[in-house]
Amino acid sequence: MPFIIALIVIVFIIVVRNIVVVQQSKAFVIERLGAFQAVWGVGLHLKVPFIDRIAKRVSLKEQVLDYPPQPVITKDNVTMQIDTVVYFQITDPKLYTYGVEQPMMAMENLTATTLRNIIGDLELDQTLTSRDLINTRMRSILDEATDPWGIKVNRVELKNILPPQDIQSSMEKQMKAERDRRQAILQAEGQKKSAILIAEGEKESAILRADAEKQAAILKAEGEAEAIRAVQKALADSLEMLNKSAPNDQVIKLKSIEAMEKVADGQATKIIIPSEMQGLVGLANGIAEGVKK
Repeated sequence: MPFIIALIVIVFIIVVRNIVVVQQSKAFVIERLGAFQAVWGVGLHLKVPFIDRIAKRVSLKEQVLDYPPQPVITKDNVTMQIDTVVYFQITDPKLYTYGVEQPMMAMENLTATTLRNIIGDLELDQTLTSRDLINTRMRSILDEATDPWGIKVNRVELKNILPPQDIQSSMEKQMKAERDRRQAILQAEGQKKSAILIAEGEKESAILRADAEKQAAILKAEGEAEAIRAVQKALADSLEMLNKSAPNDQVIKLKSIEAMEKVADGQATKIIIPSEMQGLVGLANGIAEGVKK
């Protein structure tokens, strides 16, 4: 009895230890008696004890390889240091397991060789200004070369391009001169815009002053015209009232004298008085003398 219990326990342990759970974004390469058997995806799997074994656990996520700076020589014999970043993903776990020995080291060597070949066809200026082109060419070459290994290269980035110290100093001087030139241009443009704004402000101010003076003159003229119309209307109303009251000759003559007074207030040096008014003027003078006595 104890033997049976022990046997059951041993069998249970063996079964439990051969239950395999594959997590998300993982794949297990299984061998049976040394030969490839299957690729297990996500889920629960049972391994045959002592016959099956997990040959490789593969991550299907995108991975990053950041290589240290490597010396490369340009077409015009300039040595520079370039470090590269490669983004890749394992698409076929079987090819990744059996396609190449030490895939990561093979990727690093292939990247270095490809970079030297591409930079060797470019001059220094082209290397510094054609980073996107270099990235695209390297991605295409690496993706094609690693396809038999079950690897897909998604993109390649040149993180840093470091030319020799003397060239780098010269480039820094050129960049500084370019920055100073751009700053001077920006300052000149700022001063120009400021002068334009000031001139436009003065122009608008002059226009506003002219408009104000024009409106004042118009209002003044309208006021004077209104005053003249009021005087003329008052005069017309007085004449109309006078006509309605049927004035006698004495009133008409007195009105004539008032008109002559206004005429005398003017700048005329000679005034002609009608004969019928002269007698009336004399009569008025006589009345005034009598009042004084």
